[in-house]
Amino acid sequence: MVQKTGSMLALTGVVLVLCLFSAGCTGTQATEPRKEISIGYVTWDCAIASTNVMKQVFEEKGYDVRLVAVDAGPLFQALARGDVDFTTTGWLPHTHEHYWEQYGDRIDYVNENIPGAARIGLVVPTYVTIDSIEELDGVKDRFGGRIVGIEPGAGIMTRTEQAIEEYGLDYNLVASSSAGMAAELRTSINDEKWIVVTGWSPHWKFGRYDLKFLDDPKGVYGGAEDVVTLARQGLATDDPEAYGILSRFEWTGEDIASVMTDIEGGMPEEEAAKKWVAANPDKVNTWLGEA
Repeated sequence: MVQKTGSMLALTGVVLVLCLFSAGCTGTQATEPRKEISIGYVTWDCAIASTNVMKQVFEEKGYDVRLVAVDAGPLFQALARGDVDFTTTGWLPHTHEHYWEQYGDRIDYVNENIPGAARIGLVVPTYVTIDSIEELDGVKDRFGGRIVGIEPGAGIMTRTEQAIEEYGLDYNLVASSSAGMAAELRTSINDEKWIVVTGWSPHWKFGRYDLKFLDDPKGVYGGAEDVVTLARQGLATDDPEAYGILSRFEWTGEDIASVMTDIEGGMPEEEAAKKWVAANPDKVNTWLGEA
């Protein structure tokens, strides 16, 4: 009797193991692999904000999202080679003109996600008593002969080098980073010192401080431009769902500025993006094609 009971227990255990194994296999087969997508971006405040928002949007649609942080030149190279799927922060036709001329025939121009609201140029606090780039040399000592820039290779840095030449400015363009430029701007404003920086809008600093663009009568920095979504060629065919989201992605300067302001105020990037997505379901559903 004991032997018979032991055999039955052993048989029951085998059946149970087989059932569990079978259930595991069935579950694995029923689960479709998650789609993957990569977003390239430069670590500018605006790019960090829009990239993290789109990361949340694609994750909501079931994608595994990989973020790739690079400088502007390598970003356009990566898009042209197909190494990343898309970026949300091409600035055209002025800021990234050089890169577009070089790589544009191998990149898919998807759409303008912030149409006509972007601008670049030289920015000063409003207490600075000049209003034009042409006046800079006359007050060079007040600025210490320095223009505080961002990362080398950025489109605005190239334009500023051109401005120094075309306006005949006796200034040094000091390469830094977006965060470094903002930190130096903050310190100077707190001390009410004169400072001129490479600036762009939309950006949180215009909501935080009283700033102005210096007039650019020679038009070196161009006029208003678009913030553009760019994709690798072939994405529309490889993943129509993802491309559809990108083609519908459009928001405003106020939208992106709110995310930037939260991040600058100390909120983690992902949390700031989640906050904006949660507060704007109608807009997000339109991007997802679910409105």
